[in-house]
Amino acid sequence: MAGRDKITVLFTDSVEQIPERFIRTDEVQAAGAVVGEDETFELPVVDMAKLLDPKLSASETAKLGSACREWGFFQLINHGVDEEAMQQIKDSVVEFFRSPLGAKNAVAVRGDGIQGFGHQFSPASSDKLDWAECLLLFTQPVQDRNMDFWPATDPPTFRHALERYSVEIGDLTRRLLGFMAADLDVSPAALLGAFFVGDGGAAAAKGQSVSMHHYPACGRRHRDKVVGIPPHTDTLGLTLLLQADDTPGLQVRRGGRWFPVRPVPGALVVNVGDVMEVLSNGAYGSAEHRVVPHAERGRTTVAMFHDAYVDGVVAPLPEMLRGGEVPARYRAVGKVEYDVGSVETLAVGGRFLDSLKTMM
Repeated sequence: MAGRDKITVLFTDSVEQIPERFIRTDEVQAAGAVVGEDETFELPVVDMAKLLDPKLSASETAKLGSACREWGFFQLINHGVDEEAMQQIKDSVVEFFRSPLGAKNAVAVRGDGIQGFGHQFSPASSDKLDWAECLLLFTQPVQDRNMDFWPATDPPTFRHALERYSVEIGDLTRRLLGFMAADLDVSPAALLGAFFVGDGGAAAAKGQSVSMHHYPACGRRHRDKVVGIPPHTDTLGLTLLLQADDTPGLQVRRGGRWFPVRPVPGALVVNVGDVMEVLSNGAYGSAEHRVVPHAERGRTTVAMFHDAYVDGVVAPLPEMLRGGEVPARYRAVGKVEYDVGSVETLAVGGRFLDSLKTMM
């Protein structure tokens, strides 16, 4: 099984020597080529203000759909998330990672659990670790929270900031899913119902979690030796990433090469997860991505994940099958089996979604 290790190494943004457990030179070299700096490209940018504008909504919805089909990623601007809420969570997370190791380990992962402070998931097949520290928490539904892992005093702003940001991102996700439903030509209720319980502002997320990361600078001599997060796809439905600084590091794989994501000030990076690929019957694609540490600057991020399922099952939305006219490209699987399979496959570096495909 994939697990999380407690952090015992003090990460800093000034590194002279990399401990052996972090050196993964062979993996870095085998990951493939990064597009050259002289090549012109931009990750698609979607404007929520245009989605909400009756005169511009149709064209911007088509742009949204194209991004989800061709990239599986886009940057969302004018998203409407409260600026103060965004700044509070950024400041709180940065302050948390700046705390002494002892203070951070007060909320350290325990035993076989996944919530808390520690390393990223470590495949059972390898003793190597990612060059990152991570605080992972369940945020919604509220009954799934374990407040023992929510920092209370280091910093004292953390709990309030995360609570507020969790609500803001839930509201944004509902708005975004409405436009995705329009692009997919399914009823908003069908897609929203996969992610949320209830209607309107009273709707509650079926599952929302947050993974906060700090990727320390690795030094110029070591940038080809370490991995922030290795290549993977997100196993849940939808991910919304907030970058606390302008340090690059996220890369998206497309056409066999890695494309660096250049941070857009104020934007959120949104990506399709494996469950959304299944719900859309493959119309939207869950793209492989990774994080590469910067040689000279640390990077801090807040990734909010939204889970989805229908009646306890992960399967294509019935509306996507058009009354049987369109074959299902993925077999239905119970949500519990999906979760267990995803973790077990992660342990060997695979992708559980591939085992669900009925059409290759």
